[in-house]
Amino acid sequence: MTTQFNMVYIYFIYGLAFFSMGLAITLEAGRGSNARLRHGLRALALFGLIHGVHEWIDMFEQLSFLPGHDIDPATWHTTRIAMLEFSFLFLAAFGASLLPNVKNYRRASVLVPLCLATIWGIGIVVLRGYFTIDTGLWDVADVWTRYVVAVPAALLTCIGLVAQQRVFQQAGMAQFGQASLIAAVAFAFYGLVGQIFVRATALPPSNVINQDLFLQTFGFPIQLLRASAAVASAYGVIRFLRSFEVDTQRKIKAWQESQLQEAQRREAQRGEMLKRVVSAQEAERQRIARELHDETGQALTAIGLGLRGISTTLRQDVDKAANNLRQMEGLVANSLTELQRLIADLRPSHLDDLGLPAALRWYAGEVQNRVPLKISVDISGEPRPIEPVVNTALFRVAQEALTNIVKHANAKTACVHLCYESDGVALRVEDDGCGFDENLSRTDRLPWGLLGMEERAALLGGQFRLNSRLNLGTSIQVTIPYHQIAEVTHDDTPVAGG
Repeated sequence: MTTQFNMVYIYFIYGLAFFSMGLAITLEAGRGSNARLRHGLRALALFGLIHGVHEWIDMFEQLSFLPGHDIDPATWHTTRIAMLEFSFLFLAAFGASLLPNVKNYRRASVLVPLCLATIWGIGIVVLRGYFTIDTGLWDVADVWTRYVVAVPAALLTCIGLVAQQRVFQQAGMAQFGQASLIAAVAFAFYGLVGQIFVRATALPPSNVINQDLFLQTFGFPIQLLRASAAVASAYGVIRFLRSFEVDTQRKIKAWQESQLQEAQRREAQRGEMLKRVVSAQEAERQRIARELHDETGQALTAIGLGLRGISTTLRQDVDKAANNLRQMEGLVANSLTELQRLIADLRPSHLDDLGLPAALRWYAGEVQNRVPLKISVDISGEPRPIEPVVNTALFRVAQEALTNIVKHANAKTACVHLCYESDGVALRVEDDGCGFDENLSRTDRLPWGLLGMEERAALLGGQFRLNSRLNLGTSIQVTIPYHQIAEVTHDDTPVAGG
């Protein structure tokens, strides 16, 4: 009786180890980033759950608590052998999926168990011709299953876990590599020793090498060795499952660091851009002051002097006074034209009165009047009302792009394409100039003009795309969705060219 209850305890621990391993894998395997290991662990989880239940069936059989065992023993034995075989087939699938130098691990995890199942099935058919239920067919089937399926599956698992140990070491997680090695050694003992010393049957070599020989030689049952190997393998597997948590924490930390670095980079760029904007504002103020002084101021001074002269000569020479008045009229007209040009440069009235397409055509004409550059403006799609801040941003992008073309591209032609799409408005500016290597420009950061375009698009929830190649021209595209971010405020500040 004592021996019987000792075996019950062994079977209980044996089944508990593998069942706990399967349950732990089921709960944790989905968190891993290694697709190969994640795929293999699903099979290992099924092995643990099924094999654990199989050992508990043996435990209940020892206790004679197996309902229906005496009523329909054939069904019970068939079920037990099927569970044993399928559990080891899942173990083989796990080992095959981790084999080194196997690229298509999914196919290997199917083909290897399929081959073992085929060999097992052919063997069962042959053995039924030599053995019957009365002559120990069930025991022979148990032994055949362990020889043909369990031993190869355990060895494949050992090889796969050793390969996984190297993966852990290369990833800088040596502690989990040690756990994988512990599980590999445990499965090697489980397969090479635990599944060789089987029940004593007439099937060679179990008629000589069997669990009775093991008990006589070592003084304890082979089930105790299997249970010990199960505990060790479960310990190793459950321990290296913690690598998923460590890997997740690493990824979170790396993501946080990248986000922090990106935020710092953006803040540094924003700080530099703010300085550039302030400098551009001051330069713009100086330009306006200079033009007002040089053009409008001088014209107003001349008008004032002329009016005083007219008041003196009006009584003496009416014709001369009339001629001076006509000259003053011309000065006033020129001053008014100059003021209108200055105002248009600050913010074109076309943008507010006629819309973005008209403003783009007007500005393209203004640029063509100043430089030898042929500019075409193409409008496609059904125009629709969009936010004023979007109109301003797109106009400034086109303005900056054409300024860059005039300054740097050495182009002969340029095209401004405004497209009203279904979900947003897109502005593309292309030229046939000298271009540049955009990869080199992004090694450090974009030039300030391009960075300003990107910032304008980003603030409105849009996208900025740059495509340029040496001697093949440059294409800049900004796409902004119709639904705008509510926090964005109107910003009409010009950005310095880059």
